[in-house]
Amino acid sequence: MGLNPLCGNNQGPVTSSASDVIVGVIDGGSWPESESFSDTGLGAVPIKLKGECVAGENFTSDSCNWFYFKGFEAENGPLEDIGGTFFRSARDSDGHGSHTSSTIAGAIVPNVSLSGMARGTARGGASYARLAIYKACWFNLCSDADVVSAMDDAINDGVDILSLSLALDPPQPIYFTNAISVGAFHAFKKGIVVSCSAGNSFSPKTAANVAPWILTVAASSLDREFGSNIYLGNSQVLKEGFFVELKMETPYGLIAGGDAAAPAFARTINTVDPAKIVVCTIEVLTDVRRQKAVAEQLGEGAGMKLIDPIVKEVGFQFVIPGTLIGQEEAQQLQAYMQTQRVLNTKPAPKVTVFSSQGPNVITPGIIKPDITAPGLNILAAWSSISTVGTGGRRVNYNIISGTSMSCPHVSAAAAILKSYRPSWSPAAIKSAIMTTDIQATPFDFGSGHINPLAALNPGLIYRFDSSDVIDFLCSIGARPAQLKILTGQTTYCQNPTKQSSDFNNPSIGVSNMKGSIPVYRTVTYYGTGPTAYVVKADDPAGVQVTVTPAQLKFTKTGENMSFRIDFKPLKTSDGNFVFGALTWSNGVHKVRRPIALQVLSL
Repeated sequence: MGLNPLCGNNQGPVTSSASDVIVGVIDGGSWPESESFSDTGLGAVPIKLKGECVAGENFTSDSCNWFYFKGFEAENGPLEDIGGTFFRSARDSDGHGSHTSSTIAGAIVPNVSLSGMARGTARGGASYARLAIYKACWFNLCSDADVVSAMDDAINDGVDILSLSLALDPPQPIYFTNAISVGAFHAFKKGIVVSCSAGNSFSPKTAANVAPWILTVAASSLDREFGSNIYLGNSQVLKEGFFVELKMETPYGLIAGGDAAAPAFARTINTVDPAKIVVCTIEVLTDVRRQKAVAEQLGEGAGMKLIDPIVKEVGFQFVIPGTLIGQEEAQQLQAYMQTQRVLNTKPAPKVTVFSSQGPNVITPGIIKPDITAPGLNILAAWSSISTVGTGGRRVNYNIISGTSMSCPHVSAAAAILKSYRPSWSPAAIKSAIMTTDIQATPFDFGSGHINPLAALNPGLIYRFDSSDVIDFLCSIGARPAQLKILTGQTTYCQNPTKQSSDFNNPSIGVSNMKGSIPVYRTVTYYGTGPTAYVVKADDPAGVQVTVTPAQLKFTKTGENMSFRIDFKPLKTSDGNFVFGALTWSNGVHKVRRPIALQVLSL
């Protein structure tokens, strides 16, 4: 993500403010013995952290994390009755929580890899920030009651950032009945940035955590691949797939997974011919777990190839040598594989196939996701006891994919911004992240791919507070009883309500547009001395965009200026959204915001 100039070295914190930023992580706990959670060089715990440390099974209060299980047990019964390994404490038993939290603020650990892949120095995006870890998930399930309790405690404990690599499957509940949405609003009011995963549902209209006060994160790729050279009998070499495990030095014959089950090839468990590579086809992504189970039953089988035309870039772990390839390459399989690492792959970054997409099904005028960050094949700390997603092995670091992995990158960027700009509000930090990114298609990437260095000096900020959020909710028809869920008190809307499209979000979205419409925005200048910003509009297809004034002249930092955007449709968009952008530039900074319009009539 371009964080190296910000991260310093392993001799101490970059600034005292950097080590005072506290990131609350609500997930599956942590593995405190991991080198990634070493606190060497950090100094005393910031006095603003108010929480009392909680001990538990195989977890002392010295590790100072928290855990919640009452909601889970009320819904699912005692933890002991579920089956599987767990600790009744904040200790992580499946690896997910350790992975996400170490991605945010893991210590600098040299010579880390997974079976030789991605070898290098592991380091969290904000390695000098503090972690406050709240375990609210058990066996990959998270009770709303436990999540809300964890969020409430994190708010009261004084965290600066809240990171939740959690997302509900579609359909999404409205903001007032969504536990994360409600908890995030309470955090937003207290000045806490809330970063959440967009989800891994593959399809349009599936993005989760879409409330405008949440920073919603999609997943994209890195410029790194772990390829498999597949040597065919005709001397052709296929450089495709994802390979995990040891290099195979001996050629083996192939056997189709379907044939392996046929009478002529029938074998009992652990008696498959060791001189065969089994080729399996993935029908849906969840089949991967079944393929792993097949691999575990192969016993002495030489290896496995998985055929998947959709997700061949996603890494999966197996107990025997294995590779994931596409359908075209699968048709030519003949021989063996060897591992290689490829850097600077193009195009990168690109959106991952699994990342949930917009438009926002609750309020289509709020573009979601907001931003994208690396979420494909991410190496980070793991629970040493977990065999989930590791092919039955126990590892200290693991490579996995998902918006659960991209969310921590944005949480880390928010932590860095908070350390450099401690007075900035959650909306200001969100704006800085969204308006300085690398351009992309809004419903896949949101504003684009995160650019943390540029976000430190964004030039202009789009700000809003909790009262602006209430005005927005009123504009979409929220009732007093619904608003009370968020505010904790009876809240009435202004009459008349404001136009929903005038909500000062760092993106512009208008759904169900009928004829021309004006939209208003306000920006705050952060810079040194007088400056002038000039606007450039990239018109959405079939829509004419006019901005008034076309130039904003600022005399001092902190100054606010407003402008009007007029959208004049020239043709309908046939029920679809059309995309454009608005960029303010002063020759040094470019402040870009995406536009998404759904034109129903002229």
